Amino acid sequence: MFYCYFLSAAHFVDKEETVITVHCHDFTKKCFILHEIYTLPSISRKAELRSRLAELQLQLSGPQQTLGIVGDGNKEKMKRQVENAPETLSSQTPPASKILKGEAESKAAGTPAPAARQRAAGGNEGDTAGPQDATESAKVSLQSRDESGCSPEELLRQEEAEFSSLTASWEKARFRLRLLVGHNDIVTSVVAVDNLVVSGSRDTTVKVWHVPTATEQKNLGGHTGGVTCLSAPPLECCRRLARSLSLSDKERFILSGSADCNVKIWALSIGQCVKSIYTFNAVTALSFAPEGDGYIITGSDGGKVQAWSWHTFQNCQSVKAHEEAVTSIQSQGPLVFSGSAEGGVSVWENRRSEREPLKLLHHWSSQVTGLSGGPGSRLTLSPRGDRVVLAYGRASIKILHWRTGVISRLTNHSSITGVTDCVHQTGGILIGSCYDLANGESSLNLFSLPQCRYLASLTWPDAPRILCFAAWTTGSGDHRWVTGGRDLIVWEQLPSSGKNRGDVTVKRNSLMDTTVLESEGDTEEDEDTNDYEDNEDGGAEEDGSPGSWLRCVLQ
Repeated sequence: MFYCYFLSAAHFVDKEETVITVHCHDFTKKCFILHEIYTLPSISRKAELRSRLAELQLQLSGPQQTLGIVGDGNKEKMKRQVENAPETLSSQTPPASKILKGEAESKAAGTPAPAARQRAAGGNEGDTAGPQDATESAKVSLQSRDESGCSPEELLRQEEAEFSSLTASWEKARFRLRLLVGHNDIVTSVVAVDNLVVSGSRDTTVKVWHVPTATEQKNLGGHTGGVTCLSAPPLECCRRLARSLSLSDKERFILSGSADCNVKIWALSIGQCVKSIYTFNAVTALSFAPEGDGYIITGSDGGKVQAWSWHTFQNCQSVKAHEEAVTSIQSQGPLVFSGSAEGGVSVWENRRSEREPLKLLHHWSSQVTGLSGGPGSRLTLSPRGDRVVLAYGRASIKILHWRTGVISRLTNHSSITGVTDCVHQTGGILIGSCYDLANGESSLNLFSLPQCRYLASLTWPDAPRILCFAAWTTGSGDHRWVTGGRDLIVWEQLPSSGKNRGDVTVKRNSLMDTTVLESEGDTEEDEDTNDYEDNEDGGAEEDGSPGSWLRCVLQ
């Protein structure tokens, strides 16, 4: 918010006084506010008036100075501000224009990370408060009530009531589990399309499943190496490709990447491969970027990030972006995020150009993310808004503010022997898989968004380790999930009013009741997790790195 100030004056000759009124126009609320009235005995006090007006303006607008016009006034106005403390995850992904606009504003403001600012200040708690402290106090007093008219205390009580209601609803949640039998090896990737689930496996096949009947609908064979990743283009992009192939406008397509260096495009209704792209490298990650004409973004075992035209299927760009294998690629509006085995995260802008459409905005190394492993490690990403949730086979989940590099940690297991293989955000909740290397127990942990507060844990007898996850909601708002790993399982949420017992046990772990804490690196607990590695029999073996997953998939 910002303000515009002006004066109005009325002079009374008989009293030899001038009444000065200070007006403030709040451009956010579009209203005039009468701030202060001055009565001056004579014009000679004009200098005093100017001084008082300057003080008032500083108190009212001091903290918002970063929201003014940047530079010479020809640049765009700042609409956002990087706060001093790490923010919580936003519950909804902002529009594409706002994402990039926020990136430009963050650079223009030049705001360092909170930890960096604290180190640069070098002050102690007992130091004398400076001008910024005074303006912050003014900001608190001016913003004691939000636009809804609620005080901070009222908002806090409302938030606690909503969280308690959400926790109670999840404690009563019931799910029916259905096992999808057909793959002969580990399921490495899953996606959901309409009423279909598509799974890729190390057995080299892609299978299509009909969810309502839990039956295999199609078996798509053609890869000669293990399938490592899947992606589903949006409907409009599918229509364009279907028209070019003289297929029905209702045709849906699936992309599959494999260790055989190929990306295949499958038409689901006819069960055929309509296009195969040879990438010259084992494909370890894959995503579809719908901006512009559409691009297929792939990651390789050698650290390359490549872009392929959805129109011509030709290579548009090839960049050596990471030191180790790219294990996760996700798109969000005009942004593409890539994560690698060495723990680094890169953020790209899709410029929609025919050549080199990806422009690198940020690269955060393992020294920033606090995630370091080896060639066999696996990093998975789940971006939303200004945050990227990271899973790296540790007991905790990391949250990266991709504009500033600020890292927060969220506890996902009460023991250092717990590992997180995948994370997903859906329907206002964050879901993290959890597997205990010591006792073989597996579960899904749920956290509320945007606060990232622990809700509940879901488990069932003999639950296998979960390596991949997909989710959607029905028309009635019920959750449908599919998890993959040793087993492929569909989760169907049952009505709360029904009498059928669910297959899943819902429980709460008091040790998980924690908040997001800022961190600048690994803790001892995180590093100790590296001493365990899951072998092919499901047990824990001591090794120097946590990553049997990638070696397992590529074999």
